[in-house]
Amino acid sequence: MAVTYCEAAPGHPFHGPYHDGEYGFPLRRDDELFERLVLEINQAGLSWLTILRKREAFRRAFDGFDVERVAAYGDADRARLLADAGIVRNRLKVDAAIDNARRILALRAWHGSFAGWLDAHHPRSKEAWVKLFKQTFRFTGGEIVGEFLMSTGYLPGAHQEGCPVFARVAALGPPWMRQPLTPATP
Repeated sequence: MAVTYCEAAPGHPFHGPYHDGEYGFPLRRDDELFERLVLEINQAGLSWLTILRKREAFRRAFDGFDVERVAAYGDADRARLLADAGIVRNRLKVDAAIDNARRILALRAWHGSFAGWLDAHHPRSKEAWVKLFKQTFRFTGGEIVGEFLMSTGYLPGAHQEGCPVFARVAALGPPWMRQPLTPATP
């Protein structure tokens, strides 16, 4: 029988705090949403534990995930990131982080914030979200988009209903609880 994240995470030095205090909790600030997107992109092909262990190094390397600062990165910053052993040194993932920061800045012109853009497109099915993310951002496949949206409260599934954290998340009214998802949503 497979063990769920809600069963496996509690008590773990990295997974426990993430599960209990972040996973599935709604995020509103652009820097927090951007951080989660960058971490999910970097997790591709690796374990989430690897990313959680490297999280502080990612925060230092990407200037606290300040969207404006990352969007302004040039060749010297790209080279610095690719030489930083504390993070995932993958050119496609580094380039995606920089380009996606620029795309978030562009979204602000129409929606005021990354969260405003997400809200403007909610609710959607996972498939519709994946299509939208692929049109809008770089390095955003189905698993990356699904985990990003679940982890930030836009899709259900982060916690089992019997998990004590489920009630805490529900009390915050994440977007997925405010309006039912319909698979036919474009």
